[in-house]
Amino acid sequence: MSLIVDLISWICLLAGCAISVIGALGLLRLPDVFARMHGAGMIDTLGLGLILIGLMVQAGLSLITVKLILILVFVLFTSPTTTHALAQACYFGGVWPQAARKDPSGEPPSTP
Repeated sequence: MSLIVDLISWICLLAGCAISVIGALGLLRLPDVFARMHGAGMIDTLGLGLILIGLMVQAGLSLITVKLILILVFVLFTSPTTTHALAQACYFGGVWPQAARKDPSGEPPSTP
């Protein structure tokens, strides 16, 4: 039984770490702020979520598991909210990716 718990825990931990590294590379390599938000959201929700699930499996039923669940719930609510708020601020602030610019002057299109 302990071997199965350790195996599930390590699979979740390694998958979470791999997703976090891939998301961090996305932050460095993606071309604009809107594409980079995808990498940041991936690190927060999926990467950290898998790491926390792996730690919960490893901890068993204890107070530590309850605290990890609370952290996971907090992150699952705040990460998409902050990403959405950042995207709206960039959109209304005039930050536009190069592909979306239609005007040769470089001005962003007017917002509706």
